[in-house]
This record gives sequence, C-alpha cells and structure tokens, in this order.
Amino acid sequence: MNRSEPRSRNILLLDDDEIVLLAIKETLERENLSIFAFNKPADALQALENHTFAVIISDHRMPIMTGLEFLAECKRLQPNASRILITGVLTLSTVVEAVNKGEIFRFLAKPWIREELLATVDNATQRFTLIEANEKLRADTLELNEQLVTSNIELEQNLQVLKEKTTRLEQINQEGDLHFRQSLETCLKIIEAFYPLLGQQTKAVITICKEISKSENIGESDKRTLTTCSWIYNLGRIHFPRELIAKSLAKPDALEPSEIDALRQNPTYAQAIAKTVDDSTEVVETIRAHRERFDGRGFPDRLTRDSIPIPARLLAVAIAYVESNLPKEQALEFLVRESGKSLHPEAVRIFMKSSNLAQLPKKVKEITLEELETGMILANNLFTPTGLLLVPEEKRLTPAMIAKIREHDYENAITQRLMIFR
Repeated sequence: MNRSEPRSRNILLLDDDEIVLLAIKETLERENLSIFAFNKPADALQALENHTFAVIISDHRMPIMTGLEFLAECKRLQPNASRILITGVLTLSTVVEAVNKGEIFRFLAKPWIREELLATVDNATQRFTLIEANEKLRADTLELNEQLVTSNIELEQNLQVLKEKTTRLEQINQEGDLHFRQSLETCLKIIEAFYPLLGQQTKAVITICKEISKSENIGESDKRTLTTCSWIYNLGRIHFPRELIAKSLAKPDALEPSEIDALRQNPTYAQAIAKTVDDSTEVVETIRAHRERFDGRGFPDRLTRDSIPIPARLLAVAIAYVESNLPKEQALEFLVRESGKSLHPEAVRIFMKSSNLAQLPKKVKEITLEELETGMILANNLFTPTGLLLVPEEKRLTPAMIAKIREHDYENAITQRLMIFR
C-alpha cells in the first residue's frame, strides 16, 4: 500500500447499480475529492491493497456479497478508513449493531439527500484525518523520545558534543513542548467526543487550575503537575458506559451501590492512561489521588490530610467547584463548608486567594429540548442531523429560536446533547 500519497481525499465507492454509482461519483467529484468507483467487490478490495482511502462508501444489497460483509473486510484491510453504508431495506437494529461494533461509521438511507451525503462524507473525512494525525503524533513522540535518550548518552560521554548540540537540543525541546501540548489537546478532544458535558467540565477545571497555578504558595513542580493533570483527570471515565456517566452527572443520588463502586475505579483507569501522556511520578500519583478526601473517606487508597499530594488537593477543589452544580456564590460557600471535611483547608484557601476568582468559568448544565426556555444561553453549537449549524454557541435563546429548534426536531430528530450556561 502506498503510504506516501495524500491520505484525506481518496474516496472509494462500491455499488452494483451503474446509475447510482455515477450519481454519487459526480456529486462528490464536485467537492474536489478523488473518487475510485467500482461495481464489483473484488475490484474494490483490490484497490484497497494499492491505495489509502479516507472514506469507503458501499451499497448494501449486492449479488456477490452484502455491503456489511464488504465493509467488515475493509475494516480489516484499512481500519482507519471511515465506512459508510447506503441501504434502502436494512433494518435499523442491524445498522445500529454495525455502528456500535465499529463496522461502519454512518449509514445513509435511500433515497439520500445531497446535503446529507456531503455532510456525512465531510464528517467521515475529518474523522479519518484526526485518527491519522493522532497516530502520527504518537509515532513522532516516540521518535522524539528516542532522540532525547540518544542525545543524553552522548552528552554524558563528551563535553564537546554538549556544546555542539546545544542549539539542536533547544529546538528538540520546543518540539517536545509542542507535541506534549498537542497530546493534552488530543486527550481533551477524546473526552469531548465521548461525552460533551465532561468536556465542558474539563475545560472549566483547566481554566481554574491555570489561575491556581499563579499562586506564590505553590512550587513550580506542583504547578506543572497541577496544570497537566487538569487536562487528563477525566480520561478514566471513558472506560464506563455513557449511560452510567449520564446518570452520575444528572442524578448522582440515584446511583446504585454497584454503580458507585464501579465509578470509584475512575482514578485507577485515569492513572493507567495518564502514563501514556506523562509518566512522571508526580503526575501519575496526582491522577490516582485526585478523588481522595481530607477526612480519609476518599478513594482509591483512603489517603488523608497531608498524605494527599499537593497538586491532587488543589485539583480536588477545582473539580468540587465545577461538579457542584451550584451557582457561583453557592458553589464557593459549598467549598468553605467542605474545608476540613472532603477538601484540604489549605487548598481551599489557595483557591479563594487566586487572583481571578471573579472570572471563574461559567457553569454548564445539560438539558432536554422540553426544558428550553427563553433567555437561556447555549454552551455549545447546535447542529441539525445533516450537519448544518442551527444555533451558535453563547446565543441567548428567543421564542422564535426555540420554535425553530423544536420544528427541526419534529421533522428530523436532533440527537445532539443540549448544554446551557447556568
């Protein structure tokens, strides 16, 4: 397979109906996409051996093999490609099962709408590009680490090499910082994609921890650890079903004991993932301890008082503020009440002394369509199922906007989660 060719513009089409095949091909070629069209599965599979495809689109009903069978083989040959199934008769349960198993990325029902087809292909191409970029980032990071190890060995052997390599090492360090920042941003994107409200909460915690890290009462090492952990502390939650996460955020008091026990594994799961981003002892220990309590009733190790790492104490205060689901003033009162109980008193004091407490990030709440009211402000962009922007982020809702949203939902159900600023 030729890995040097452009990765994000090749589209493979398979349909035994020449008319349908030509119609899709002409539609996509107008978008400056490189189209490979086939009417036989064998020819299409042969093309997969010679080219890299961003998106693979297949009809379902074909005489030699079904579209799902073909796309399953495509998944084996090119797992990163976004697979789209076009069908007019396949049952919804079968399609949903295929999506959940990762066999296909999306499906389109016949007859398709041109705008829906283009939006779906565009989203599929973006997904492929992100996956490929993340893989390259991981490979580059590993390569960079190997270069750093080699450089360190050489530096220990020869002082002259140290002088000659100074400029190069500065460049490598800059690249390392860039890659590390990109890794943190990738982690946030993963959290946002898994559950948008978790992404909003994580962003708020990041903002707060940046302010806390300006305090003169915190050492430089603890500042770096705190800011790094604020990006990745929620990664452990992607291990759990979305339904459980939704319940824990919306109705935490309704959780079953077994569900509470399961969720308490979050720090250990996050700790394991954090090692792939930053394997320093301080970061790993902070991620593991960010749900410990001052009174020793936290988890997973029931640490107490000063046995809890300083960055973990501070991170716990930021998380408590964001996850309190209270307006700003009430949330601050909540932190004061929990000082000496769940929260370390000194950590609360540092939080309160942070210079920009007046600019604390807005609270975010997830709601249903029925709960929309005039005057609410959206915390995320709202799109139609075809990918068109319906209402932009931070827009204050009017009766006309709410009516428009509900009309779209009536005609074509909006499945996107709705979030508003509290």
